[in-house]
Amino acid sequence: MYQPVFKEVSHDICVEVTPIYLEEESSPVTHKHVFAYFVTIRNMGGQEVQLLRRHWDIKDSEGEDHEVDGEGVIGLQPKISPGDVHKYNSFCVLRSYRGSMQGYYTMKRADGEKLNVQIPKFLLSAHILN
Repeated sequence: MYQPVFKEVSHDICVEVTPIYLEEESSPVTHKHVFAYFVTIRNMGGQEVQLLRRHWDIKDSEGEDHEVDGEGVIGLQPKISPGDVHKYNSFCVLRSYRGSMQGYYTMKRADGEKLNVQIPKFLLSAHILN
């Protein structure tokens, strides 16, 4: 089964996202479509970075848009050394069988500089992804 990978590089940080549709967790009759997404954050720069916050823009094909802001990812504010990666996975529930997510991570470099690292726009689709 083909799993697309969506990738974006900003501020020497590469963010890759692979979404999948969780058919066994979903219920189309009740408009509940569950998607998991797997994220790899790679520090390609010369300084350690710490992920402080996340911002998501979530859209579905029924016109429902949501913004999500919060500290860290899955309860963590990981530090990523040069050349290292941080991986995590999470999920999203939509009312429709397709949508998209995109956003940014607010990170702090070892020298104290804060930056917004882009998360690529990635598609959520029950039909394309399975």
